[in-house]
Amino acid sequence: MKTRRGASALALIGGLIVILGIAAAMTFSYTNGFVTMDEQVKARWAQVDNQLKRRADLVPNLVATVKGYASHETEVFAKIAEARAKLAGGGTPAEKIQANGELTTGLNRLIAVAEAANPDLKSAPLFRQLMDELAGTENRLSVERMRYNEAVQELNTAMRRLPGSLFAGASGVKPATYFEVSATEKETPKVAF
Repeated sequence: MKTRRGASALALIGGLIVILGIAAAMTFSYTNGFVTMDEQVKARWAQVDNQLKRRADLVPNLVATVKGYASHETEVFAKIAEARAKLAGGGTPAEKIQANGELTTGLNRLIAVAEAANPDLKSAPLFRQLMDELAGTENRLSVERMRYNEAVQELNTAMRRLPGSLFAGASGVKPATYFEVSATEKETPKVAF
């Protein structure tokens, strides 16, 4: 009888050890998965940030070119300068996303001003070159935004689905913010002379 109880106790202890081992393996696996996805989100954000910087670096040249033809549009120039400063000073992705929306709105107004200001401006080689560079940068930014949002979706989905949601807290990773188009970016710029 004693040997039966001893064998049962050993089987129970062995079963508990196996269950704890499986739980530990799952915790490590999911924690490492979340860390990997978080790093992917950060890497994708770095690419978005690179394109935002490239875009912001083009803006002063574009503004200077348009200023020569439409110097009376000081409000547009001031808003672009302010948005560009916010973009450069923004720390978190959310702050930079908001600053990007303001810069996009300003750029849209600037382009509308440029198109309405003077036919000579549209045909000026420097303006055309800057517009081509801006269009290329906008395309790159669009691709990087899409890749970033895909990485965010993968991370956030994994954190919300079972069994990942049970282990999400152990990883120390937080859900990421999507890079969405703001309401002001969707508006058509209005220019009045």
